[in-house]
Amino acid sequence: MTLIQKPRTIRPKRNARDTGSKVAAYLTLTVMCFFTFIPFYFMFIFGTWDKSEIYTLPPHVVPGPDLVGNYSVLMEKINFWRSFWNSLYIAVISTVLTVFFCALGGFAFAMYEFKFKNLLFSLVQGSLLIPSLMGIIPFYLIMQAIGWVGEPKALYIPGIANAIGIFLMRQYIGSAIPKELVEAARIDGCSEIRIFWSVVFPLLGPATATLALTTFIGQWNNIVGPLIVLKDRDAFTLPLALRSLQGTSTVETGAMMVGVCIAVIPLLIVFAFTSRNLIAGLAAGAVKG
Repeated sequence: MTLIQKPRTIRPKRNARDTGSKVAAYLTLTVMCFFTFIPFYFMFIFGTWDKSEIYTLPPHVVPGPDLVGNYSVLMEKINFWRSFWNSLYIAVISTVLTVFFCALGGFAFAMYEFKFKNLLFSLVQGSLLIPSLMGIIPFYLIMQAIGWVGEPKALYIPGIANAIGIFLMRQYIGSAIPKELVEAARIDGCSEIRIFWSVVFPLLGPATATLALTTFIGQWNNIVGPLIVLKDRDAFTLPLALRSLQGTSTVETGAMMVGVCIAVIPLLIVFAFTSRNLIAGLAAGAVKG
């Protein structure tokens, strides 16, 4: 009876230098994460102390007894949850519209050949050189002319086809989506909209995650736009409402820290859902060069 022996798996020997490099890398990342976590920790700690106790030296490093009191002051001074909803509504609508229209524009620049294509794309790229603060006055004048002052749509509709989003989508579609796939869909009888929505868009996961994350964070933290456009306090976004806690004579620092702690939660949730595709997109871009 012949015994058939399974081939022995040859495991590569570990190099002590490689092991040391990995340990050093993990230690470096751990230290960096620790220092990154420090501001969030003190933000929570300051939210649990009275405003008169926050600026003491040495600073408090353990939670205090005033968390409920600071939360009560926050609810009394501003319409917090209304502002929270306003920010969430604007950020979500802006993210959805921006991802769709930027992907549509990137698809057109990447897959179609038309007259003045390179010139138009150069204009899109050139608009990135203009500082955003230079457009504040024209932005307000345009919103006033069309009657959108005080309307939330003035904060998300003008930027749904922004230059950085179109550039990102065009670069990703041009490098990751083969034109043969689009041609095969045309041969099968798909319309151009069907090709974009059913064939191309589902393959844009890393790019859409990157654009969605940056758009959501930008709109959630936006304070200049709401400060210019919004007039009614009930329409304030969360950053603008928290800014109103800083008066000329007193600053409700404890209440503000409680509000900031709550305001960070949606950002953490969005990052948790998009981080995998975001890292995949960055890795793919690094490999493709």
